[in-house]
Amino acid sequence: MKIGYARVSTLEQSLDLQLDALEKAGCEKIYHEKMSGMKDDRPELQKLISYARKGDVLVVYKLDRLGRSTKRLIELSEELQEQGIELVSIRDSIDTTTAVGKAMFKMLAVLAEMERDLISERTRAGLESARARGRNGGRPKKDNRQVEKALKLYDTKQYTVSEIEDMTDVSKATLYREIKKRKTPIT
Repeated sequence: MKIGYARVSTLEQSLDLQLDALEKAGCEKIYHEKMSGMKDDRPELQKLISYARKGDVLVVYKLDRLGRSTKRLIELSEELQEQGIELVSIRDSIDTTTAVGKAMFKMLAVLAEMERDLISERTRAGLESARARGRNGGRPKKDNRQVEKALKLYDTKQYTVSEIEDMTDVSKATLYREIKKRKTPIT
C-alpha cells in the first residue's frame, strides 16, 4: 500500500500541491500536518509509522517534508527499513526499493542539511557585517524612563498590564522581563 505524508511549516501555508502530487502518485491513504520539520514529535507522522506495515511504501513530495536534519532523515529511514517500509520522494526521484535509491537518499539528506547550514552561516555573516558598520538588527531598545514608568504603574496594582502597555508604549513581554529581573537574585 502506498501511504502519503504531507507537511508544511506554518498554518498559513497550503498543503494542496503536496496532496495533489501524493494522490497522483497513487497513495491510498494520506497523513498531513502543519508543523515545523525541526520538531521530532509530529503526531501525524507517528500515526503513519504506526499504521504502515511491511511492504508498504511511504511517499513524500520532497525529503525535507520528513525532516530538516540529515540525522533525523537517516534515523527515520532506518526505522522504516527495520519495519520493511520503503520510501519514495517524488521531487527528489528517490525510491529506496533500489540500491541506487538508498544511496541517493543518504546523499540528498546530507546536501539538504549542508544547504541549511550554509544559509545560516550567510545570515550570521551578514549580521556581523551590518554590526561592524554600526547597524544593529532587532527591535530598538525601549527608553529606560518608559520602562521605569511602566514598572511604577505595575507596582501600584491599579492598572492592568494592557492598560500599562497603552500608557507607556512598553510591551507586555518587556514589562514581564523587567519584573522577572527584579525577582532574580544577582549572583
